[in-house]
Amino acid sequence: MAMLALTGLFLLNLLRFSGASWDWVKPNQVESESIHFQGSAAYKAKQPPHIIFILTDDQGFHDIGYHDSDIRTPTLDKLAKEGVRLENYYVQPLCTPSRSQLITGRYQIHTGLQHSIIRPRQPNCLPQHMATLPQRLQEAGYATHMVGKWHLGFYKKDCLPTRRGFHTYFGSLTGSVDYYTYSSCDGKALCGYDLHEGESVAWGQKGKYSTHLYTQRVRKILAAHDPHSQPLFLFVSLQAVHTPLKPPKEYIYPYRDMGNVARRKYAAVVSIVDEAVHNITYALRKYGYYKNSVLIFSTDNGAQPFTGGSNWPLRGRKGTYWEGGVRGLGFVHSPLLRHRRRVSKALLHITDWFPTLVGLARGNVSQDPGLDGYDIWPTISEGKESPRMEILHNIDPLNRKGRGSWRDGEQVWDAAVQAAIRVGDWKLLTGDPGHGDWVPPQVLAHFPGGWWNLERGAGHQAKSVWLYNITGDPCERHDMATQRPDVVKKLMARLAYYNRTSVPVQYPPDDPRANPDRNGGVWGPWVGDDEEVEQTFSGVYYKRGKNRKRKKCRICRLKPFFKRLNKRVLSNRM
Repeated sequence: MAMLALTGLFLLNLLRFSGASWDWVKPNQVESESIHFQGSAAYKAKQPPHIIFILTDDQGFHDIGYHDSDIRTPTLDKLAKEGVRLENYYVQPLCTPSRSQLITGRYQIHTGLQHSIIRPRQPNCLPQHMATLPQRLQEAGYATHMVGKWHLGFYKKDCLPTRRGFHTYFGSLTGSVDYYTYSSCDGKALCGYDLHEGESVAWGQKGKYSTHLYTQRVRKILAAHDPHSQPLFLFVSLQAVHTPLKPPKEYIYPYRDMGNVARRKYAAVVSIVDEAVHNITYALRKYGYYKNSVLIFSTDNGAQPFTGGSNWPLRGRKGTYWEGGVRGLGFVHSPLLRHRRRVSKALLHITDWFPTLVGLARGNVSQDPGLDGYDIWPTISEGKESPRMEILHNIDPLNRKGRGSWRDGEQVWDAAVQAAIRVGDWKLLTGDPGHGDWVPPQVLAHFPGGWWNLERGAGHQAKSVWLYNITGDPCERHDMATQRPDVVKKLMARLAYYNRTSVPVQYPPDDPRANPDRNGGVWGPWVGDDEEVEQTFSGVYYKRGKNRKRKKCRICRLKPFFKRLNKRVLSNRM
């Protein structure tokens, strides 16, 4: 009998500490012991975890301390070191696409936003029939708040964040605003005020630096909410480090020895982001969120080197489908991680956050058929193999500037169409993937011209098909398209498969009624809720400015000259 009792006690404890069943544990023991558990058992012991998602804008792969950067980010480095660094994590090359995929869990070809960004005057927004991440979290009992940049359309009130799942919203609706005045311009002449509180204009904030202002709002939200009564989802979508770069002087001073002025300002803006994350994590601890929280840090796309950012040693920049445009910075920091302090090289994508976070919230993703994302929490928390084997970076039917054809596409795919896909180790690009330079860190005032010209003259503009083994060649220096036509054909077949599931492109022409001068000097909804607007694209697409009559302007003729002059100065050609 004694032996049976001991055996029973051993099995009971084994069940308790394996997290197999909490039915064996007395209620008064759960509260005292649950903090000692990590992984899924920890958050199942109490309410779902608080989720804090911090998204930066245009932060490059080389613009964080743990990537041997010249920019100091002690807070981000520490959080990443103590959590899980995501080193094979992908986003989109531009703002709107990344945000749309995060919020819906779907590729751009399935939302109609596969071409470019949503511009301020376009009557366009995230498809209203699709459920969003905050909506699903609300249904799971979460309080949902957003602070920062929206950039998913606002032409009617039904497009606003507060109508798409957020209980509160404080931030800017357009893609780029001044950090102090909150003025946003669509072109040089059409500008308006863009700072909103819910569905109203937030006047009286001029002169306050946006990253500081947003951080203060985040701390207020954390202070006002009871972390023990309701789980919280907080989406902090920072404007930084997007242009125009106007950091306070005290943040530039530590980088005064950095010769390149653009890089100096850029570094200062990144340092402000690091400080903001420090203040947010301090508030999580102070107000009782931290022990049951998951903090995710991500950039939305690659950096623009001409404004001080760096994707080195990756190829390309923001707006391109080279690795420098789509491989993102990212990490997860949480006491709930089963295996921490490690680097994950599992293939992950920004669409994966939708099912992952809904799963953490104990929500139901079965009501969202057709998601392109996967639940990657076991991959992140436990180091299990990623369920993702491929990523469709995009198919943009409106961008056909390449020299390719159906013949180049093995009669399977029109190689003139801009598209990119990764399957396993292989990545295929067709059409025009964007300018493919390797731009070294701009740490010197006049770095050697030879660096700037590195790998130029490769003639990639004359091609329409590229193939790379990204695992063995992450910097995309060795095109394998000629050597491996079998792989090219297989990946083109995958593009053709995805293309059959795509929806029409939503890219309507500008609406003159959006002019801030007609709306009190503010960017905001200009179409009635019941008014129907055609959003799908029809006809031939031309970039802005093309096929328009140019005004006779002597000084305008000098613009190309000064543009070339600026590039020559930066590259030390003078």
